Amino acid sequence: MRRFFPGFDPFILLLMGTVVLAALVPARGAAFQLVDGLAVTAIALLFLLHGLRLPRAAVLQGLGHWRLHLVILGVTFLAFPVFVVLLQMLMPGFVAQPLWAGMLFLAALPSTVQSSIAFTSMARGNVAGAVVAAAASNLLGIVLTPFIVMLLSEATGASVSLAGVGRIALLLLAPFVLGQILRRWLADWVEKTRRITSFTDRATIILAVYVAFSEATNEGLWQVLPVSDILRLAMLSVLLLALVMLTSGGIGRMLGFSREDRIAIVFCGSKKSLATGIPMAKLLFAGSMVGPVVLPLMIFHQIQLVICAWLAQRWARR
Repeated sequence: MRRFFPGFDPFILLLMGTVVLAALVPARGAAFQLVDGLAVTAIALLFLLHGLRLPRAAVLQGLGHWRLHLVILGVTFLAFPVFVVLLQMLMPGFVAQPLWAGMLFLAALPSTVQSSIAFTSMARGNVAGAVVAAAASNLLGIVLTPFIVMLLSEATGASVSLAGVGRIALLLLAPFVLGQILRRWLADWVEKTRRITSFTDRATIILAVYVAFSEATNEGLWQVLPVSDILRLAMLSVLLLALVMLTSGGIGRMLGFSREDRIAIVFCGSKKSLATGIPMAKLLFAGSMVGPVVLPLMIFHQIQLVICAWLAQRWARR
């Protein structure tokens, strides 16, 4: 598959398989309560590991390039939501309303860490700047993402509660801070067990996806969501990604950044984190909304990987 689609992540097939499983065999009753509790516990563990992984030395090293980081954060948390709101105003009936809510949630998410750095490195950009920008984006996203979604919730029809924001502080921010504190003693262990922590990442996402789509199936999502909406969602994702990448590249040139910095701006500013987004959606939205809200993120995630991998290889050859 990667031969024909550079950047294709086989994990997305596992996620799609999980969605199919939840559609055919959704968790119900006591079984749902069990897997839901496991998912919430796994989410807290995931962000504890994020706190343990984040190297403070790398953050302090790159903080001096503040102009670069402000531009990347501006694209990530400002340009993305503005584009989604404008697209919804221009074509409100293009996809179903819950999917528009998912598009706004996607727009409010922080950048990825691994793929942003990998593509910046592949294209011979500013890797140190990408490391700091991606780390800062994920840290700030714990606070900014719920705020942005709540600010624009009326425009999307999404149901976002203050209780959901409180759960994010309790289950995401608190474990992350604890991880940073414990890093002094456990940093070496985390480095030696990267395979285990990587497995925890993906297992948490799969569990959260199964819970989200089980509840969506129980609420009749697949009876009201036509296949045409999913195809339109893919088209909308390509359009949104193109707008953001063209804008971020243009801003980089307009402000006189070097080629290396412009590469970091494009790749860090255009990414959205699946690993952060799915657990956050589970905590932020009402149960029946989680499935349609995370569907745009899952589609956008694969599209961004394929397009950015092709672009990084092209820039690397220059």
